[in-house]
Amino acid sequence: MIKKEMIAMLLAGGQGSRLGVLTADVAKPAVSFGGKYRIIDFPLSNCINSGIDTVGVLTQYQPLRLNTHIGIGIPWDLDRNNGGVTVLPPYEKSDNSEWYTGTANAIYQNLRYMEQYNPEYVLILSGDHIYKMDYEVMLDFHKENQSDVTIATMPVPMEEASRFGIVVADENKKITEFQEKPEHPSSNLASMGIYIFSWPVLRDALITMKDQNGCDFGKHIIPYCFDNGKRCFAYEFNGYWKDVGTLGSYWEANMELIDLIPEFNLYEEYWKIYTKSDTIEPQYISGEARVERSIVGEASEIYGEVINSVIGPNVYIGKGSVIRDSIIMKDTTIGEGVIMDKSIVAEACQIGNNTVLGCGEEAPNTYKESVYAFGLAVVGEASEIPSGVRIGKNTAIVGKTTPEDYPNGELPSGAVIIKAGDRV
Repeated sequence: MIKKEMIAMLLAGGQGSRLGVLTADVAKPAVSFGGKYRIIDFPLSNCINSGIDTVGVLTQYQPLRLNTHIGIGIPWDLDRNNGGVTVLPPYEKSDNSEWYTGTANAIYQNLRYMEQYNPEYVLILSGDHIYKMDYEVMLDFHKENQSDVTIATMPVPMEEASRFGIVVADENKKITEFQEKPEHPSSNLASMGIYIFSWPVLRDALITMKDQNGCDFGKHIIPYCFDNGKRCFAYEFNGYWKDVGTLGSYWEANMELIDLIPEFNLYEEYWKIYTKSDTIEPQYISGEARVERSIVGEASEIYGEVINSVIGPNVYIGKGSVIRDSIIMKDTTIGEGVIMDKSIVAEACQIGNNTVLGCGEEAPNTYKESVYAFGLAVVGEASEIPSGVRIGKNTAIVGKTTPEDYPNGELPSGAVIIKAGDRV
């Protein structure tokens, strides 16, 4: 086995519960983004663009679509005889079968995978952020400072700092204090959940801390390294980075793609985002259709109006329909005369004729107020909505619904419909 300078371990097992119905049947890193991509495409593309050709992808929650999407890594040029991409689900050992219980526990359970490459450095990544980063530049910073642990950081507004791991660093970027989601943060320099470890340091920390309940990088591994005198440095990243962990941030990140000068540009030649693409026919926009400032995927047929929206591949939008400020994922059919404002419709849905989504005044959601917020109407995967119904804001629908599910033909703002057997 050829020794690798740096390998990447990509944590992609998260459920993403704050994305509600979008992650009921699919892991968060496999959620569609930007019309043709899935969220995991971004860290995988960053790896190959940074010259990293060995990536372990740790899956757990609803892994099927993620596994199918990654396959043997061909779209990212990660189909290698030595290295490449390897999907690493929890597996049954001779003495016990153990789920991954924390981010560091997941890495610890794959020590053998890492040992076979005997790397000098290990890059730890999360599979659910939207950004472009050259990890090679971060590695150079790690080497220059003779660092044991380098944490990628970025400044966040002080009022949001308590949501993150926070570092305090001196003028040389050496970390002098680390706080995991502090109530009263000492700085606004937030950890991005991207770490480079010198391999012997990571190996020692994982083995020493292996019995910690839900062993986690922010709570256990980083404090252990810091408290034991390891050289820890903060690499400050100033590019675009978005944690699409809520429906609001997910919607915003999609909408930012269609700005006149997008802050996050999908069209740069020198830093391409790669994805698994189906070989399908081109999009069709009819004579009476109108499309304005939108992304429209391949094989989509547009007969209505699409304004300021992100439309996935193989989506049908019927005559007289008006789609505004919305995200519609692949294989979805929108009938005729549909009015849709600020909505997210997941894959393979059927929306009946003359239906209205995202109407009326806002009201807090009665089921999960913090999840179904931001004024959005959200429809889960493979759902059906009958013709002629009106659906308010801060709403969620999942399953095959019928007219009987809508008293007076309406789902008022703040309400949900969850069909038996469906999860949100």
